[in-house]
Amino acid sequence: MNKDELKGKAENLKGRLKEALGSLTGDKRKQAEGSVDRMRGAAREKLGEGEEKVEEMGESVSEAARDASSEREEDDDE
Repeated sequence: MNKDELKGKAENLKGRLKEALGSLTGDKRKQAEGSVDRMRGAAREKLGEGEEKVEEMGESVSEAARDASSEREEDDDE
């Protein structure tokens, strides 16, 4: 889990709390702010997940390139 995922989760939680507080007090503005915070947090969390997947894919590609290079070097030595 990276920093964007963590910050997204925190913002999502903050939004849920604001929504609940707004609902309890009848404050429609606070509810709306909470909803926006929650959506922003969810988006940031997804961004973090995507970044992590891209990083993992990059590592896999690098590993495959190293393996292919090693195989070529072995074939050249024969």
